[in-house]
Amino acid sequence: MFDLQVSGMTCGGCINAVTRAVQAQDPQAKVSADLATQVVSLDTSLSPELASQLIADAGFPVIG
Repeated sequence: MFDLQVSGMTCGGCINAVTRAVQAQDPQAKVSADLATQVVSLDTSLSPELASQLIADAGFPVIG
């Protein structure tokens, strides 16, 4: 499990897009996000680097 700082999320639709991006590669992944802090918590078999790339490709840049 790890956290990523993700910018640009403003609504539930954004969280759904991030979740779909990760679950396209790992259908068993658990994804939660806090819009106030812009933190996405992931419980996935994907590496943080791959998850970051998938989220960025969905239009939500990962910071750091």
